[in-house]
Amino acid sequence: MHVDPHDLAGERAVDEHDAPIRESAECVAAGRHLLGGHHLDAHGSQTTNQYPHLVPRIEIAPSVLPADFARLGDEVAALQDAGVDRIQWDVMDGQFVPNLTFGPAVIAAARAHASVPFEAHLMVLTPDAMAADYVDAGCQRLIVHVEACQHLHRTLGHIASLGARAAVALNPSTPASAVAHVLDLVDMVLVMTVNPGFGGQQYIATMEPKIREVRSMIAAAGLTDRVDVEVDGGIGPSTIAGAAAAGANILVAGTALYRDPEGLGHAVADLRSRAEAAFQA
Repeated sequence: MHVDPHDLAGERAVDEHDAPIRESAECVAAGRHLLGGHHLDAHGSQTTNQYPHLVPRIEIAPSVLPADFARLGDEVAALQDAGVDRIQWDVMDGQFVPNLTFGPAVIAAARAHASVPFEAHLMVLTPDAMAADYVDAGCQRLIVHVEACQHLHRTLGHIASLGARAAVALNPSTPASAVAHVLDLVDMVLVMTVNPGFGGQQYIATMEPKIREVRSMIAAAGLTDRVDVEVDGGIGPSTIAGAAAAGANILVAGTALYRDPEGLGHAVADLRSRAEAAFQA
């Protein structure tokens, strides 16, 4: 069986008051469809599901910031071969954060080189104006920052109306309560464990209580099976257990993957193993 991550199956909201995605569509597009105690990965292969239905599955989502930009097609193919669950594109506009990175044309050019889902982390001041271009480029999920959105409900509804999944990010100084009233509009909350804008920064361990708070908010809303918790920043072998134990099930890693002397495949498997052990503890 082949699961095409470009086919975003299921009903999606076109109004900011509707839930943005059905569970079945979320699971297929995310590459983690549950099937009688098994799941289908992003390539359609059936593997044993280690988690009960309401317990999120651990996913490793690499950032391509440390990749060789002259070989991005080959780089995303290598990440897929290494066993990643999705690929995150760190989109920076030089205003919300200091750096400039990937335009939609670059992502579109890389799209044909991998079938795993793409997500765009929009570290930008104008996510509404840019959203359609990144969906057209092949990103199944768009992550917007609370701090950049004047009308967050409207922005999340707009993303859903484009046929993509909406997620929301929190900078380190932003409290978890900022997303309390939009959990029904997203399929993921990203808790930044560094200040956005640069790769290779040191993990801020004091974000772990906020990760726990977000996870508890999701559970209290009855959305554990629909809303994931992602962390991004400083994730590596020495920090991933703390983030996972706090409740993060999608873990973004960049520098740590590319620095592993045994290669990308070993790095992905090692991080996944450490996170699974901590999350289930």
